[in-house]
Amino acid sequence: MPTWWRDAKLGIFVHWTPASVPAYAPTDHEIGDLFASDRPDALAAAPYSEWYENSLRFPDSPVSAYHRQHYGDRDYRSFVDDWERALDQWDPNAWASRFAAAGARYVVLVTKHMDGYCLWPSNVSNLHAARAQCPRDVVGEFAEAVRSAGMRFGLYYSGGLDSTFNDHALGTFSDLMLAQPRGDYVAYADAQVRELIDRYAPSVLWNDISWPTPLDRLAELIDYYYRAVPDGVINDRFVPWSRAWPLLQTRPARWAINRAVRSANRRGHGFVPPAPPLFDVQTPEYAVFDTIQAKSWECVRGFDKSFGYNRASTEADFLSRRDLLWMVCDIASKNGNLLINVGPRGEDAQIPDLQLERLGWLSEFTSVAGEALYGTRPWVTPGGRSGADADMRFTARDRDLYAFVRPAATDGKLDDVTLPEVAWATTSSAGRLDGGDVLARGTADGLLLELNPPAGPDVPVVVRLENVLASRAT
Repeated sequence: MPTWWRDAKLGIFVHWTPASVPAYAPTDHEIGDLFASDRPDALAAAPYSEWYENSLRFPDSPVSAYHRQHYGDRDYRSFVDDWERALDQWDPNAWASRFAAAGARYVVLVTKHMDGYCLWPSNVSNLHAARAQCPRDVVGEFAEAVRSAGMRFGLYYSGGLDSTFNDHALGTFSDLMLAQPRGDYVAYADAQVRELIDRYAPSVLWNDISWPTPLDRLAELIDYYYRAVPDGVINDRFVPWSRAWPLLQTRPARWAINRAVRSANRRGHGFVPPAPPLFDVQTPEYAVFDTIQAKSWECVRGFDKSFGYNRASTEADFLSRRDLLWMVCDIASKNGNLLINVGPRGEDAQIPDLQLERLGWLSEFTSVAGEALYGTRPWVTPGGRSGADADMRFTARDRDLYAFVRPAATDGKLDDVTLPEVAWATTSSAGRLDGGDVLARGTADGLLLELNPPAGPDVPVVVRLENVLASRAT
């Protein structure tokens, strides 16, 4: 993995498509709950608003009921007009400034999602749909804004789904294979991704679901990308088409696939894509690993249960400050990055207030804790819990160990905490990154930290420990 990516720790995903205009999805479940279901139409109730068009294919879905009430028989494709009109209100530099202030080191923009609409004026023609691309170069303008703000720029492309070529309804996980387009889509997708590489040289090439060519042609495409961007990164969703693919679409194979996905999600593992032959980074979706991973990984999720803007989401559906900030620390301690999604509104190209609030929380935290995040690596243990009082996570750089601590209770305060994994030495020292006082001393139970002011429940206190040792308790 390139050092820049391992050092980054925090990225911003942006889902902003014509589906951001109706912008509705049910909020009853997270996606993992639906993958765990044995219903043949479980994904009709997907919490992802960017799946709006797919959900409309199920007449009894919550989205279909919402659409009938608010839009009657209006065709999904007509939302392209609303989305393009709203571009007059779009300020790409304002978005980039917000993301940089939040502490993001890279931004990944959705260039084409499953509805097939492209956010750049592609020279590759789509003969199956009119209005399949934006006449304005949204990708290029945003790339310039992101890079001017000092961040890396990456691109998402839906290689495995495009409803303008194949509109098969997605009810279960195995339907993802039935919906993969064939025919002229194979050349179309390859040509479009090469065009994106040539025009924008993305630092991240983030494919979704699968890839329509065999492994040898995929390898040629990836080689083309690395030659253009030697320090580029690809994710783990380039699952190549093979001669066995039709067999996976048979009823017995689909039953087995759905059963395996249900089992994994019922065990609480969430959605972790299967490893394809070619990839750099794992991308668990709405899921976090329990332990330090040898392979670089990236948790990808929204602030709420959706990637695209969902007007049905309330404060209760969003990550709290406590959970969001701890997620950043937890993932960094396990050799991962957090790619957190922002979903702007489609009707006015603005970022909703509940999302802006969370970007502000990240800004406040990373401006203090950045030293303990950026450029660090996992320690010998990610951390754990000290008795019933405190949660802890660790990162390391050179001879410095960083300890993130917070009260275990959501309404608690933390005056002191014992770190059983850490041993104090005569040359050791300690300091708080927020400027507060910390007294450190070795005890028979581990390193004792006395904090003044105490740690509160929402914002972790970060302590820099120099020249400490790993104790036998690790």
